[in-house]
Amino acid sequence: MIRSTLGLAALALSTACAAAPGTSAPADALSKPRADLGPRPAFLVDEMRDGALKTQLQQCSKRGSFSARDFSIGHRGAPLQFPEHTRESYIAAARMGAGIVECDVTFTKDKALVCRHAQNDLHTTTNILATPLAAKCTKAFTPASFDAAGNLVTPAAAECRTSDITLAEFKTLRGKMDASNPRARTVQEYLGGTANWRTDLYSGPTSGTLLTHAESIALFKQLGVKMTPELKSPSVPMPFDGMTQQDYALKMIGEYKAAGVPASRVWPQSFSKDDVLTWVALEPEFGQQAVYLDDANTVADLPGFGELQTYRAQGIRIVAPPLFALLTVDGNGRIAPSSYALNAKAAGLGIITWTLERSGLLADGSNGFYYQSFDQAIQREGDMYEVLDVLAKQVGILGIFSDWPATTTFYANCAGLR
Repeated sequence: MIRSTLGLAALALSTACAAAPGTSAPADALSKPRADLGPRPAFLVDEMRDGALKTQLQQCSKRGSFSARDFSIGHRGAPLQFPEHTRESYIAAARMGAGIVECDVTFTKDKALVCRHAQNDLHTTTNILATPLAAKCTKAFTPASFDAAGNLVTPAAAECRTSDITLAEFKTLRGKMDASNPRARTVQEYLGGTANWRTDLYSGPTSGTLLTHAESIALFKQLGVKMTPELKSPSVPMPFDGMTQQDYALKMIGEYKAAGVPASRVWPQSFSKDDVLTWVALEPEFGQQAVYLDDANTVADLPGFGELQTYRAQGIRIVAPPLFALLTVDGNGRIAPSSYALNAKAAGLGIITWTLERSGLLADGSNGFYYQSFDQAIQREGDMYEVLDVLAKQVGILGIFSDWPATTTFYANCAGLR
C-alpha cells in the first residue's frame, strides 16, 4: 500500500510540475497530467526512414515536456511490460500519458464485477494454478504429452474462470504476464512462456495487484484519466444465477453512476451489438459514447457501407475495428486509408482502433493479425509512426489503444491531438 500511494503521489507531483509557471509546456498541456515517456518514442523516431514526418518528430522530441492525451488509450493498462489489468499496469499507463485507460469487465461466482480480459483467462494471467484455488478451476492443469521422439502430441492445458471463484478468492491472486508454455510438464513450467520481446520484470510476488471494476474506477479518478470499460462476453450460459445479459450490461454502467463519474468521461465498449444498443436505449447518456467493437478476423469479414449506415441509424456513434481494417497499401507501396475507413467516416461514425505495440518486432516481417492488410509496407520499427500518422491525419481516428501508451502519447503531443 505504501508503494502504491507513493506512485500516485509522484504522478500528482508531475501534474503540478507540468502546470508550474515558467515551464515550456504548450497552453493545452497546462491542465493535463505531465507524461513520462521514457526512451522508446525517441528510439522509434530514430528507426524511421528519412522524410518530413521523421524531421517533424525529431524536432518535437526536443520539447521540454509532454502531457496526457485522450488520443492515447491504455489497452489493459501498459501490458507490453506490466501484467495486464493490474493496479501497477494502470498506473504505468497513466504515467505514460494515456488520457483514457481500459478495464475489461467480467464477473465472479458471486457476481462481482472485476477487471480481466476474459472470464476464462485466470490460468494464463494470474498465479491461480500455483494456489489451492486451482482445485476450483473449470479444467484442471494437464501436462503436455510427447511421443517417443520427443514431438509434442498434446499441449499442456487448463481453464480457470473468474466465475469459478468468489470475489474474496479472486482478490488473493496475483497478476502475471499473459502467457503459458504449451510444452509444460509442470504447473511452474506452464506459468512461463512470456514472449521474448516482453518481460517478467514487473511480475513479482508483491506486484500484479488485481482490481474489481469499482476499484478501477476509484483508481482512475485518482489518476485523473478517463475510462473505457469493455463488457466481456461470458464463458458461462446466461442468465447466470439470475443475472441476465442486460442486467450485466446495466450493472457495469451503474458502478460509474454510483461513483459519480460523468458519462462524458466513459466510453463503454462491447463486441456485442445488443450490449451497445442496451446502453443506447436504457442509459442514453452513456450510450452516446458507447463503442461497438468489430471482431473481424480478415478484410473479407468487415461490414460494408450499408451495414455501417445501419449502425448509425440504430444509434451507434463509434465503431472500433482492429488496425488492419483501416489501412491498405496504395499503388506506390505506401500505407493508405482502406475502403472500410472511408465508408465508416461517410456513414457518420467516429472511429477508435486497436492495438498498437502488440505485435512484437516489426522489422522481422510477418507481423500477423494487426498488420495483415498493409504488412508489405512495414520494414522497420519506426514505421509504427507512419501507421499512426495515416490513422490520425487521413483516417481521422478519435484514439488508439496501445500496449505501451508512451508511443501514442508522444505522437499525439507532436501532432497537436487532444
